[in-house]
Amino acid sequence: MKNGVPGVSGYQGPAGGWGAVKAVSASVFSQKAVTRDIIAMFKMNQVKGFDCPGCAWPDPGHRAPMELCENGVKAVSWETTSKKASPAFFRRHPVSTLWQYSDYALENIGRLTHPMKYDAVTDTWQAVEWDIAFQEIGERLCSYDSPEQVEFYTSGRTSNEAAFLYQLFAREYGSNNFPDCSNMCHGPTSAGLTRAIGLGKGTVELADFDHCDLVICIGHNPGTNHPRMLTTLRDVAKRGAKIIAINPLAERGLERFSFPQSPKEMLTGQATELSSSYYQVKMGGDASLLKGMMKALIEMDEARVLLNQQPCLDHEFIAAHTAGYQALYDDLRQCHWAELEADSGLTRSQMEDLAHSYNKSRATIICYGLGITQHKNGTGNVQQLVNLLLLKSNIGKPGAGICPLRGHSNVQGDRSVGINEAASDAFLQRLEARFAITVPRQHGRASVESIRAIERGEAKALICMGGNLAVAMPQPQRTFAAMQKLDMQVHVATKLNRSHLLLAKHNYLLPALGRTERDLQATGIQSVTVEDSMSMVHASCGSLKPASPWLKSEPAIVAGMARATLTRSPVNWEEMVGNYALIRDAIEAVIPAFHDYNARIAAPGGFRMDTPASRREWHTGNGKANFVVSQQRAVERQQQPADALVLATLRSHDQYNTTIYGLNDRYRGITGRRDVVFLNAAEARVRGLAQGDVVTIQALDDHGRPCEDRAMCGLTVVIYNMAAGSIGAYLPEANVLLSLDAVDSESLTPAYKSVPVVINKT
Repeated sequence: MKNGVPGVSGYQGPAGGWGAVKAVSASVFSQKAVTRDIIAMFKMNQVKGFDCPGCAWPDPGHRAPMELCENGVKAVSWETTSKKASPAFFRRHPVSTLWQYSDYALENIGRLTHPMKYDAVTDTWQAVEWDIAFQEIGERLCSYDSPEQVEFYTSGRTSNEAAFLYQLFAREYGSNNFPDCSNMCHGPTSAGLTRAIGLGKGTVELADFDHCDLVICIGHNPGTNHPRMLTTLRDVAKRGAKIIAINPLAERGLERFSFPQSPKEMLTGQATELSSSYYQVKMGGDASLLKGMMKALIEMDEARVLLNQQPCLDHEFIAAHTAGYQALYDDLRQCHWAELEADSGLTRSQMEDLAHSYNKSRATIICYGLGITQHKNGTGNVQQLVNLLLLKSNIGKPGAGICPLRGHSNVQGDRSVGINEAASDAFLQRLEARFAITVPRQHGRASVESIRAIERGEAKALICMGGNLAVAMPQPQRTFAAMQKLDMQVHVATKLNRSHLLLAKHNYLLPALGRTERDLQATGIQSVTVEDSMSMVHASCGSLKPASPWLKSEPAIVAGMARATLTRSPVNWEEMVGNYALIRDAIEAVIPAFHDYNARIAAPGGFRMDTPASRREWHTGNGKANFVVSQQRAVERQQQPADALVLATLRSHDQYNTTIYGLNDRYRGITGRRDVVFLNAAEARVRGLAQGDVVTIQALDDHGRPCEDRAMCGLTVVIYNMAAGSIGAYLPEANVLLSLDAVDSESLTPAYKSVPVVINKT
């Protein structure tokens, strides 16, 4: 307790360390499957093991006996739990009762064990046989006026094999509607990088961190969201390279780290200092900060050229490899320092210091996360990062490049194998040729568009391959109500979550094998494949006994629905499900980048997808890497009242996306609660607030007017080291403050990190 506030104590230790060990132990014992967990820990992220179902950080070439992190262990123990959500449990618990459970309590019920169908008379989920469920789902899909009335959602934990079959099923059925979890996070990465460098993915690989002089970490929190990255950052710091953190909140995972697998650090209490400099940018001020850095760099370059000194910019690279530099130069010259300072929350001197540090580096990597992408100008933010790198030729050479930090372990792979509402015509032609089918050509819907279509009544059915779509989306006031208008919902899942309780007219809950579990098909135990953040594709093979004999693999579930729906399909679904190598053969035939697929995943560590920009081949319309001018200023701020703040939704440390493992947020000093709002001390004083005060937060529209239906009450103020003008609250609870219409214009990714609000004492 700090200042008499229950559950608020502060945290002084490093990231990792004994705190991580204790948390791992508590997680394992709470799920009552210690033996399964221990077996899984030695298999996780190993060459012949399974890929962690958590984040997409790549595996090192030389792996430790236990290649894991705290949150990875939580994800695995959550899956290997002995707790069961059985038919007997559902008979005793009507949906109206389950709705009162917290999101944490719902998933903590345990693993789904049997296919279920909702019964409206008893208000309960009831067991149903697989064949009956597939038949009824197929009949309903065949009853709609148009295939475009069906939405096919995919979670980033879906394997390449399952995702490919899923898009094949949807497209043969006649729909290109592929709402996907990537639409909610790294859509701006795909849009921004594709236009700038011709590749919607990062350009670095793990080995580049051994050769860089500087790593800029902007808009991400590795201690919570991708903890295995801390080991890499530790190695960077220990060899003397520089790490600069740019983030509104002070996050322990960007400051210092004690490696739990280092006996010396654990026994002596030592920790590695990570960031040598920490800049607390205002929420939504990243584009102005980056413009300030580039403006300072260009001014330094011009001064050096006049003095016949070594220039700051790589003019030879700019001339040979890029287009649009003059437009960027003209825009930056017209930027006023006062505006850049106001928008970013940093001084001119701080932005110039950043530019000096960047200029000293011969090879720089920029790592970024959702703090960059989840804004109304998310695509523009990504493009400014590329602009900064291009000025000093920091793409396409060792130790340099752009590194988007993906979330779920295969969110990038799903897109690579065809989960795309706007697939290329070449892809669709090859799909038709391989399977002798006809597929639609019109672009489908992404996540926000799908929810809007459901809200309008244009979409009748939703099939979800994992995930918790309704809870992840903004503005549940609209999203939840829309979901309940559907004719049918089908959820493929391992555990119960709130989206499963938003009932349509017809509802099915289909339990799938987890990543840790043995997948036995007609030709034996199967491996699946996944793609990590750095485009490495590798095999994943579970070894644990399935939680229930009634579970099916995701490919088998997709094939079951497809056979029941597409009764005249020329696709041999049965054969592919019996041998996943045949699915990979089909992927190779449709997507040339997967050539020699089965042979290449047999190698330890798998293979890297082709990344032309890494070798300075720019697959853009003009064959160049493009500087892209951003005209974005914090326009919303200019139209907001003087007491407005900008809110970002945050994950706690006991959380991965919408999955909540517990009620603690160790590194921010929060224990046993989630009903808090983080606020800068100066902002609190101005508003007459103190730690422990109970407040209401109300969202504002683009004109500064309060939105009566977008408010949170009963939050406790926690004074935190963060940028002025900014506040933070946990998702998914704070999603009520978001607007389904506040999205990045190019990717339609919602603005989870820049919500204008006012805060008032209750």
